[in-house]
Amino acid sequence: MESTTTTTFQSSEHQHIRYNPLRNEWVLVSAHRMKRPWGGQLEKLPEEDIPRYDSSNPLCPGARRANGEVNPVYEGTFLFENDFPALQPDSVEPGPSEHPLFRAESARGVCKVMCFHPWSDVTLPLMSLAEIRVVIDKWAEVLEDLGSTYPWVQIFENKGTMMGCSNPHPHCQIWASNFLPNEAKTEDQTQKQHQLKHGVSMLVEYGQQEILRKERLVVENEDWLVVVPYWAVWPYQTLLIPRRHVLRLQDLSDQERDSLASIMKRLLTKYDNLFEISFPYSMGWHGAPTGSHLGEDCSHWQLHAHYYPPLLRSATVRKFFVGYEMLAQAQRDLTPEQAAERLRNLPEEHYKLKQTGTAQ
Repeated sequence: MESTTTTTFQSSEHQHIRYNPLRNEWVLVSAHRMKRPWGGQLEKLPEEDIPRYDSSNPLCPGARRANGEVNPVYEGTFLFENDFPALQPDSVEPGPSEHPLFRAESARGVCKVMCFHPWSDVTLPLMSLAEIRVVIDKWAEVLEDLGSTYPWVQIFENKGTMMGCSNPHPHCQIWASNFLPNEAKTEDQTQKQHQLKHGVSMLVEYGQQEILRKERLVVENEDWLVVVPYWAVWPYQTLLIPRRHVLRLQDLSDQERDSLASIMKRLLTKYDNLFEISFPYSMGWHGAPTGSHLGEDCSHWQLHAHYYPPLLRSATVRKFFVGYEMLAQAQRDLTPEQAAERLRNLPEEHYKLKQTGTAQ
C-alpha cells in the first residue's frame, strides 16, 4: 500500500494566491522562491550630492520656473499651480460617440505642486516633527479648499529618480478632478459593498484585525498603524491607517495630526535604513470623495495612505511588473509577513544622522 504524505500549509513555504478586498483582485505569492528576507550583498550606492540651494532648480526659493514666474523666498511649504498641468479648469466637450467602443468625456481640474521645505537636500524623514506637521496641515487645507468643488483630490508624492521625480527637492503634487479616477471608483465600490454586507467599514475592521494579529505590523502609535497589507503587491508596500474611523484628512484632530507626523517620520526612516539610501516610492492619500459627495453618506470609507516602493533586494535591484504581472496578475516572492518583520526590526534613528552624530 502506498503511503500518503500530508503537508500542512505554511504561507512562508508554499505558493498561494491572496485576495485584495480593496481592489477586488488577487495576487500570487510564490513564497518558495524567497523563504526569508534578503540577506545577501547590499549594493551601496554613493550618497547623492544634492546642493541645498540651486538657482536652476525650479522648486527652490527665489528660482525662476519654466513659465517665467519667480518663486517667493519661502521658508516653510510652498504651493503653486503646476506649470505643465495634466488637468485644466476649462475643457472642450467631446462630440457624441459614433460607436459604444469609442467613448470620450470631458476632463477638468487643477494640478498643483507643493514643496515641503526650502532645502533641496532634505526629505520628509530628515525633517523635524514640527516641519512635517506643517506639511500635514497644508495637505488638509488644500483638500478642504479644492474638495469644496471637485469630487476627487489626489495628493501623491513620487520620491526619487527611480519613480520619475525630475527635481531633487522635497515636494508632492495635488491633482483635483471633476471625475472619480479608476482607483478611487474601485475603492468606493468595494468599501461600500463590504459595509452593506458586514455592517462595518472595511479598513476599520481590517485595522482592528491587524492590531490583533501583529504579524504584518511595522509601526504603531496611539492614533495610527502602518502595516504591510496582507494583499501587498510591491515588496515593501505599506498601508497607513488611523485607528478610529476617519473619512478625510481634514477631519483629523490636532493630536492625530501630531501623531501622524511622528509615524510618517518613523516609517520613512525605516525605509531609508533598509538599504541605507534615500528610499524611492510613490505614495498617496485616499479618503472619501468630496465635491457633490460631501452631502452623501460616505461612512463606508476609511482614510488611508498607500506607499508603493519598488526596491526588492538592494538599492539597485527593483521589482518589475512585466510578463506575468502585465498579462495575468500581480505576483510577489517575499511574503508580506517577511517584509513587515524586516521593516519592523530596522532602527528608527536615520542612518545619515547616526553617521554624523546629529541629534534628531
